[in-house]
Amino acid sequence: MKKVAISIGDLNGIGIQLALENHNTISKNVIPIYCIDKAMLEQAAKKLQLNIPDDFQTIENIAPTFDIEAGVVNKESGAYAYASFVKAVELARNKEVDAICTLPIHKKAWELAGVKYKGHTDALRDFFDAEAIMMLGCSKMYVALFTEHIPLKEVAKSINEKDLTRFLIDFYHTAKPTKQVGVLGLNPHAGDNGVLGDEEIIIQKAIDNANSTLRQAQGTVDNQDRSTVSEPVEAYSNPLVPDIAFTPRVRANYTHYIAMYHDQGLAPLKALYFDEGINVSLNLPILRTSVDHGTAFDVAYKNIKLNNLSYINAIKYIVNN
Repeated sequence: MKKVAISIGDLNGIGIQLALENHNTISKNVIPIYCIDKAMLEQAAKKLQLNIPDDFQTIENIAPTFDIEAGVVNKESGAYAYASFVKAVELARNKEVDAICTLPIHKKAWELAGVKYKGHTDALRDFFDAEAIMMLGCSKMYVALFTEHIPLKEVAKSINEKDLTRFLIDFYHTAKPTKQVGVLGLNPHAGDNGVLGDEEIIIQKAIDNANSTLRQAQGTVDNQDRSTVSEPVEAYSNPLVPDIAFTPRVRANYTHYIAMYHDQGLAPLKALYFDEGINVSLNLPILRTSVDHGTAFDVAYKNIKLNNLSYINAIKYIVNN
């Protein structure tokens, strides 16, 4: 079985409850190593009134211990969450584990702790000097984000032919979709041929560049054989009209989408598959998955049974990849 380092997330949130409640389930498919020390684990388990499984592997000297305060944003929990994540990455970098799975952090807690990154993906880009790609979803539908955590007013000026071309090529090589990938336009009606904006011209150029590069990499059909061999399907679609791209009729054609900005892709994804979705970091030398939900401070340590689909799916993705 694969070994998986699990960064424990913000201990003032629900991550540790997910880990404890689902340990027996995930241990049937992977060997989890939890980046939390025994003192913090015992404190959390006592607050949750949960037993600690005998084979729950922990790691000492993660970060300074602190008093868990359910639902509170503070620098102590932020520092511990970041240190847990760094330890998980270290284990993967040193090939002591096969992958990492991250439980939810609170971005403000990271900021209070002096962490310079907005989140896991930003940090991973810096750690590995690689253009990590954020892909979210489940086996029924995945969405990758060209721009991520930036203000909406900055999205249009962030779309350029060079960067989008590289993104599309990298995504195809690392996500390995089995069907054509749907690319969303930016503007209403995908610009209506320039009437409602011209960003789709840039998007189309990047799509053409990526399709050409990927076609060449796969080998072109010999001219002499064109009468007997059908043309290969292009890797990427032309820009799709965003407001119909996720309707059942259109969705039947795609398992993977590229969104130009965060909410364009994640609003429909979460409307359709909120409980099932996961976060995957592509284009890295390590495999990293995560739950696609937050710290849920409103229910932390309240003895409420948690929905575990996202966590279980994040582990399943590791098993299958």
